Amino acid sequence: MAGRKRSSRAEVRLAADIGGTFTDIAVFDQRSGQLAFGKVLSTPHHLVEGITAGVEKAGSDYASAQLFLHGSTVAINTILERTGAATALVITEGFRDIYEIGRINRPDAYNLYFKKHVPLVERALRFEVKERVLADGEVERPLDDAEVTALAEKLGALGVEAAAVLFLNCYRNAEHEARAKAIIEAKNPNMFVSASHELSREYREFERCSTVVANAYIGPRVKSYIGEIEAHAKAAGFTGALLIVQSTGGLYEAEQAKSQCVRMLESGPAAGVIGTQALCHIIGRDRAIAFDMGGTTAKAGVIAGGEALTTGQALLGGYDQALPVQIAMMDIFEVGTGGGSIARVMEGGALHVGPRSAGAVPGPACYGLGGKEPTVTDANLVLGRLGADRFLGGEMKLDVAAAETALRE
Repeated sequence: MAGRKRSSRAEVRLAADIGGTFTDIAVFDQRSGQLAFGKVLSTPHHLVEGITAGVEKAGSDYASAQLFLHGSTVAINTILERTGAATALVITEGFRDIYEIGRINRPDAYNLYFKKHVPLVERALRFEVKERVLADGEVERPLDDAEVTALAEKLGALGVEAAAVLFLNCYRNAEHEARAKAIIEAKNPNMFVSASHELSREYREFERCSTVVANAYIGPRVKSYIGEIEAHAKAAGFTGALLIVQSTGGLYEAEQAKSQCVRMLESGPAAGVIGTQALCHIIGRDRAIAFDMGGTTAKAGVIAGGEALTTGQALLGGYDQALPVQIAMMDIFEVGTGGGSIARVMEGGALHVGPRSAGAVPGPACYGLGGKEPTVTDANLVLGRLGADRFLGGEMKLDVAAAETALRE
């Protein structure tokens, strides 16, 4: 509107990226064009503390901004490290094992030591429900509300923290899934419940099953930390919009992210790919590789023809033992080998690195924060690839002796 004074807060944006080891903050002031950064160790037990420390280090505060953009690797790290919630699967009768059977593919046909994917839900926590919807959406066998109610009470008694609901052909008719979810939530108000039709409305029951289980598995942790960020920022005077980076590189509201957590699996890496695409447009390049070496994972995406490659399905954990996720996302590949990934000697003397990470607490041995296990960062320091006095711009001194001890022992 002509003559209307623009809010100064609307011209200040905060952006935060939480990694397994470090939290990065960027503050952009449109009025001055100034861009400031803050990098601090992540605080896994209370993630918002790391964000706040980074904002202060960047010379800003929550009350000054009207827009807060957030990307994170917390969701993907939770799956790769297998540190999610105790999850149950509620599924159509007769299909209890589709999640474990998968596509019966054997990527390494002649490997005698091949191991197939390991489900996020053990068989004892997979429960069948009598119901059936046909491929055209017609109900062949109605859902028994009493049966679901009894199952919901059983899940609560078992101490289940999250439940995934997958009924056959629900992408054509989601009535049964919606009712089952409502009943389970009514009986267990504190349980995170996810229904597959809310995430994917495409066929392929194994992929939809894997997707909804992944969402439930990471749900409690993601919902909790987004809630913490919202509450903390609001208490500190933030009145603007908190938007979360999706795996597509786009944004969605925090309230959506709390229920559709799986859409932010590649949140942090996707933002990096979008940034690479923007840089390519500026410098006149149409082909590039976007590589992100984090503390827990290393990931890469590709820019081809000036556009970031996308996909409608991704495999988490590598092709040989992967769990599929059927959502739109950047075509990013990653491995559980980052700077903080822990190395160990396996049977036969073979060296194995990751996916378990030292994270920020206690961190690599060379951080001097109590870590005793050898990591990739410790190895790089001992090999002279890192400067003990130049780490994090000289702010953080590394302990060479501690790294040598960890590697030797």
